[in-house]
Amino acid sequence: MIRFLPLLMLAAPAFADDAVIENATASGSGNNWSFSVTLRHADTGWDDYADGWRVVTSDGTELGLRVLYHPHVNEQPFTRNLSGVTIPDGIDEVFIEARTLPDGWGKARLAVSLK
Repeated sequence: MIRFLPLLMLAAPAFADDAVIENATASGSGNNWSFSVTLRHADTGWDDYADGWRVVTSDGTELGLRVLYHPHVNEQPFTRNLSGVTIPDGIDEVFIEARTLPDGWGKARLAVSLK
């Protein structure tokens, strides 16, 4: 049985390397909002990097998406902005979620008050 251990290790799932959402700010007028988000991730290159973040409501409805088109290996943490996000009336808090390639959306959310 021990001789099969290496094969079992190859079949084990990889652990997700989620991006850390270090900070997020919002500014807006009426329903039109802009967001500034700071992420940290151990980008290693084109095969593993933070490739986006989004603004969502508490139920997960996506209101805005900021795609990150390249790795930030030598720029950590890094901040990117997104403007023109329409926030429906009655919503006073949104959440920021981060995405990495190849793992997808992380589990962590950062709450951002719109008050």
